[in-house]
Amino acid sequence: QVQLVESGGGLVQAGGSLRLSCAASGRTFSTYAMGWFRQAPGKERNFVAAIRWSGTTYYTDSVKGRFAISRDNAKNTVYLQMNSLKPEDTAVYYCAATTRSGDVYSPGRYDYWGQGTQVTVSS
Repeated sequence: QVQLVESGGGLVQAGGSLRLSCAASGRTFSTYAMGWFRQAPGKERNFVAAIRWSGTTYYTDSVKGRFAISRDNAKNTVYLQMNSLKPEDTAVYYCAATTRSGDVYSPGRYDYWGQGTQVTVSS
């Protein structure tokens, strides 16, 4: 079992920055692919970014150049640095973990989820 706990959300003005953290339990954190998803009210949960154990990263087009995902295996933590935030980035952000290879974009590929952290970007 893996437990994920997100932190770092909050209210920020457009153009500002936030860094989300996701702390994971478990001794095999380094073998997991980690992802960030977000869900706005009344909408589906959508892929934001992912990072494999190898360090390979993936982003949805709307955040490329603004967001950066990273991981610190010694601290069992994955981060999402969010810069140049826009009101459309407002959502609950979820951290997720998977041991599966292949697709990192689909929520159904992930086995473990955090409780989510709210990010609100004001215009």
